[in-house]
Amino acid sequence: MKKRLSKARPAARSARRKGIVDPAKQARLVSDRLAPAIPSPRIELDFQTPWQLLIATILSAQSTDDRINMVTPMLFRRWPTPRALAAASQAEVEEVVKSTGFFRNKAKAIRECSRALVERHGGEVPRTMEEMVELPGVARKTANVVLGNALGIQAGMAVDTHALRVSRRLALTRQEDPAKVEADLCAVFPKNEWTVSALRLQLHGRYVCTARKPDCAHCPLNEICPSREAVPVGTLQDRIRYERVVVKSRGRERPES
Repeated sequence: MKKRLSKARPAARSARRKGIVDPAKQARLVSDRLAPAIPSPRIELDFQTPWQLLIATILSAQSTDDRINMVTPMLFRRWPTPRALAAASQAEVEEVVKSTGFFRNKAKAIRECSRALVERHGGEVPRTMEEMVELPGVARKTANVVLGNALGIQAGMAVDTHALRVSRRLALTRQEDPAKVEADLCAVFPKNEWTVSALRLQLHGRYVCTARKPDCAHCPLNEICPSREAVPVGTLQDRIRYERVVVKSRGRERPES
């Protein structure tokens, strides 16, 4: 049975107010523990080209990566290039992406985005943040995902709901706005590690530091987290191995304590 720690989150808020946690030092500690737990983080959306990742990321809003990975194979078989998707009818695209939710807006967004790529960039995904966010349906998070994961360009850190939650719980930021959280994170993580650091925060939040029932007992960050709600189980190496299995299996496997 887990031993709960009382009033953990108020304590975390107090720690942040008093400046007890140094974000730069905390970022180094987080990296030291998450790097062996998630040694080779990769985005869970399936893609073969930067354009495919761009379309998949637009579709992933208010949906799950598993759902998007079920939809995109058919989408890209029917319309394998930006030019083909731009020329597709709205009704046909809606039918294919219907299960992703908000399908009318998403169908319009991916068609218009593809059209903009053809008309402005010769059908290629641009390589700068400034050009990316001018595309229909693309904001900073989507741009960071594509630039970092498909093109290897460290333009920033993609802050999704998981990365935002984990960053606040770890006192890496006090902000709530994703753009401000991103700025705080970029200030404390090395630029050449922005993409992998963002992925580790996202995956850690998706599978261990979850919104409703964070698995604090098995968390490799337990001892350095001001928001922890349970005492750690086993050694640090035990918990590193635990998270490695959980993340690699996408949450399908959870080793016995």
